[in-house]
Amino acid sequence: MTTIEKSILDSLIELDNAVKAMARANPKPDLQAIFARLEDLGRQLPPDADPNLKHYLHRKSYEKARLFLQGRDAENAAGNCRHV
Repeated sequence: MTTIEKSILDSLIELDNAVKAMARANPKPDLQAIFARLEDLGRQLPPDADPNLKHYLHRKSYEKARLFLQGRDAENAAGNCRHV
């Protein structure tokens, strides 16, 4: 895993935890900052980065991207775009 991929995974885990805590959090977490960081990190991926990861990030399929980076891509279900 590259440094950028590790940063993306860390941000995706942070996002997942923030969403799970949303119902009881006061004040609510700033998800926009996490989304902005993910977009910036996605733009830093090299041209030869895995096309699945690029696809998931471009489509904002953050759970799929997290599972992919955790080596759990087989758990991803096909989306509306017919891409797994």
